[in-house]
Amino acid sequence: MSNAPTLVGQQSDSLREAFGKVISECANSDPKVLVLDADVAGGTGAHHFRRQHEKRFIQCGIAEQNMIGVAAGLATVGFKPFVTTFATFMLRGIEQIRLSIAYSQKNVKLIASHPGLDVGPDGASAQCIEDIACMRALPGMTVLSPCDAWEVQAATKALLNYPGPAYMRTGRSPCPNVFTQEPDFTIGKGRLLQDGNTVTLISCGVMTHRALAASKELAAHGVSVRVIHMPTIKPIDSALIIQAANETSAIISCEDHNVIGGLGSAVAEVLAENPSVPLFRMGLNETIGRSGEPDELATFYGLDKESIKSKVFQVIEKVGK
Repeated sequence: MSNAPTLVGQQSDSLREAFGKVISECANSDPKVLVLDADVAGGTGAHHFRRQHEKRFIQCGIAEQNMIGVAAGLATVGFKPFVTTFATFMLRGIEQIRLSIAYSQKNVKLIASHPGLDVGPDGASAQCIEDIACMRALPGMTVLSPCDAWEVQAATKALLNYPGPAYMRTGRSPCPNVFTQEPDFTIGKGRLLQDGNTVTLISCGVMTHRALAASKELAAHGVSVRVIHMPTIKPIDSALIIQAANETSAIISCEDHNVIGGLGSAVAEVLAENPSVPLFRMGLNETIGRSGEPDELATFYGLDKESIKSKVFQVIEKVGK
């Protein structure tokens, strides 16, 4: 496989900083790129763009609904607006996203930092665990959740020339790299990170490095676990899911999001309409987050590497393989 992934075990840029750097780079060669901000450029990575492309940086203030409308208008006249704010604040504009962007299929990209428990000490009010569900339900909305800074770069470049509305999660905290270089990226395609023949882990976002680390430790116990990274949650790579269902005995979805409406639900929808194996979902179970460091919260809510390993053993025992 080209650009073969490896868990290099070192901290990288946060996903939000990676976005800010790459969109600034993209704007050097594309004068239609604009960035709109809701007074949080320091927290979304958009400060890189503001510094390098001041005249194409539009400060909308703490008025997210208006920012969405402005972006839709700019897209109407041929610009490529990237709207940036925290994920939970992005949802303040859900009505405008629905009508001004999704309904009219405007070429607006929504880039949301601070999703899920990755927000850490900012606490429950900022930990958006419903955004994938909300965006996935909008007709025509593409939904992405890349796993590290390298993939954020690749995904942003793919979005640049992708027509129509899209929503992409970034992230607040630095996280280990999954890739050692910028990978090939195709919207709508998942990626087999590790082959295996017992259980399949399907993950997205910051959960991917945990799933990959868990699978490597499970291999030492003789457990062959397949790991699929699913950076595009909508449209999801049905073929890769069906292949895993045909070749392994069970699937476990892993996401930093409510189990309702997110990656696990998207996988379940594919399995419900095709030859299926049992699906077990790992995520937040109808609960609100709390303040703490991201890794501490992952452990508290059962989303860390050790919890993934335990889940694999439970599933193997349950399905009898």
